[in-house]
Amino acid sequence: MLSKSLKTMTFFPAEVLERVFALLTSQRDRNSVCLVCKYWWKVEAECRLRVFVKNSYALGPQRVLSRFPRLRALSLKGKPHFADLNLVNWGGFALPWIEFFAKNCPWLQELRLKRMVVSDETLQLISVSFFEFESLSLVRCGGFSPVGLAAIASNCRRLKELVLLENEVEEDINHILGLEVGDGLGQWLSSFPESCSSLVSLNFACTKGLVNLEALEKLVARCPNLRSLRLNPRVPPNTLHKLLLQAPQLEDLGIASFSNTTDHRTCMRLQNAVSKCQSIRSLSGFSSFSPLSLAPIYPMCSNMVSLNLSKAVHLPAQSLIQIISRCKKLQNLWVLDNIGDKGLVSVAITCTKLQEFRVFPLGPHNEVNPALTEKGLIALSMGCPLLHSLVYCCKQMTNAALITVARNCHNFVNFKLCISDPTTPDHTTSQPFDEGFGAIVQSSKGLRRMTLSGLLSDQVFLYIGMYAEHLEMLSIGCYGEGDKGLSYVLNGCRNLKKLEIKGSPFVDAALLEEILKHEKIRCIWISSSKVTVGACRAISMQVPMMNIEIIEENNNKKKKKNDDDLKVGKMYLYRTFIGPRKDAPASVWTF
Repeated sequence: MLSKSLKTMTFFPAEVLERVFALLTSQRDRNSVCLVCKYWWKVEAECRLRVFVKNSYALGPQRVLSRFPRLRALSLKGKPHFADLNLVNWGGFALPWIEFFAKNCPWLQELRLKRMVVSDETLQLISVSFFEFESLSLVRCGGFSPVGLAAIASNCRRLKELVLLENEVEEDINHILGLEVGDGLGQWLSSFPESCSSLVSLNFACTKGLVNLEALEKLVARCPNLRSLRLNPRVPPNTLHKLLLQAPQLEDLGIASFSNTTDHRTCMRLQNAVSKCQSIRSLSGFSSFSPLSLAPIYPMCSNMVSLNLSKAVHLPAQSLIQIISRCKKLQNLWVLDNIGDKGLVSVAITCTKLQEFRVFPLGPHNEVNPALTEKGLIALSMGCPLLHSLVYCCKQMTNAALITVARNCHNFVNFKLCISDPTTPDHTTSQPFDEGFGAIVQSSKGLRRMTLSGLLSDQVFLYIGMYAEHLEMLSIGCYGEGDKGLSYVLNGCRNLKKLEIKGSPFVDAALLEEILKHEKIRCIWISSSKVTVGACRAISMQVPMMNIEIIEENNNKKKKKNDDDLKVGKMYLYRTFIGPRKDAPASVWTF
């Protein structure tokens, strides 16, 4: 029964509620507001300006705009994030969405696309369709080239943000432009008009082509509000020096290359320029490295809050430690595992305010590049009690180490442990990691995302079902002893939305049906199972708003979709309002 105060608020005029809702910046809070009553649902929908669609195949653009008619900013995801879905030709095309909004929502100002196919045609349509367009962010997308980027630069006269992050840019376009090798790749930066002075964020670190350095310098010089600048490896240190002198107001800097810093004079000039940039709080890049480049970096370290060195494959561990030891205010840190356990001890001593830490594997390990172990994680937890997000890739782990981590850190929202061999047990006791992960879910009551790795039994899933009541995403590397474990999770984790099972011989049609009864489950990825094509067909008929996709990566012609007894390999299941998609390639069977 509604409280008296809440009853009163339901009769507030729409104008008053709109002002209240405008103070809610979190999508989660806005979604919660919609559930209060039908009146609030209607008012919130009519005043929401920012919409996040987590699956472009779950619903169509018509439904989005009909519910949110005043939409100004759209975030859209295509391909699911699951690591095993490493398919180039899977789908996730942005063009149908852009074509609809170009005709029906010309006032759109922001687009953020992630893991989608974005063609040059799509970018050209964006550039001429939205008269108030200000922001474009492409993350892990592919299919476009500098031709599309040139269209955005030349036609979007109010552009404030252009972010290209981890995309696959088709840069070999000379055959299209009729140019000699290297002549046209960097010219898209010169497409910004002379009147363009509105940029706040410019990130083209993922591109590999040549850069028109003169055009870049002029662009940065005439944008006084530029706060974020991330460069690709073709921008040399002498140009970086000029850019920093022109933009001392920068807060976020991405330095791709230091390989050309070969003389002391260039190093000193760069250090002088860096010393004038007092506002830099975030630093990333270093895909190449020179020992002389350390000196210009040191002046930035004292105020550094975020440091991303996950691409610094040539940065020696000792140099990495020298940088981190000067970053006492660091809150976010991404590194490669060549930092070693000793490096993590240094992190723990220096970065006591650290909240997010991610460490990624560099490559084959040897005496020069030893793998991380549980020792580094223990040290990190002891020195950084504020940690709430952890991604840790290592060679070995123990239950005792995980219990220690749980005792030291109680605020995990995201916990991801990746062991080199996902079936390995505790290397000291040969026991599964039940007690270690159980301690994590018991101590971190707000845990929402969790990735398990290593040998597991059903006991760990009982712990998860009992204590991880807020869990929304669960990824399992090696699924326990039988189907009971997953039942524990489904019965206890009532907020579970995403489920990934990478390796399990226990997933059959009956268990799959039980999973789908869980109303909040939005998508499921299964790498191996005992489910047959016929069972998938039957389940799709029983659950009409659930798309089932079978992925045949080898595209074996002997395997046929109408062979009901054929066992399924990889499966992707997701809820949808629009039925099976029409653009699936031959390697993806839809039901």
